[in-house]
Amino acid sequence: MTTKKNDNTEICPAQGLLKMLSGKWKPEIFRLAVTAPLRFNTLLRQIEGSNKQSLATALKEMEESGLLEKTIIQQKPLHIEYTLTEKGQSLVAVFQQLEGMNT
Repeated sequence: MTTKKNDNTEICPAQGLLKMLSGKWKPEIFRLAVTAPLRFNTLLRQIEGSNKQSLATALKEMEESGLLEKTIIQQKPLHIEYTLTEKGQSLVAVFQQLEGMNT
């Protein structure tokens, strides 16, 4: 089944989900966000081969697409956490099915 976008290009409804999670680090970020809130430096250490710029870009895009919420924690030292939004939580089952297809 396809739907029409406003710019007259047809896309599959699943294409939007795949676009939100496409990119070098987004699937791994999403997978880690399912289990716990994320901190930038922790992600940098956990995702082998990542760098500050690429992670910052992926996090920003995921936040803009409504998958992650950025929260500033007003403790000493000040830090930022990323958590899955309600929209992100709703995609967990779909993401797990996609992961299961790979085994």
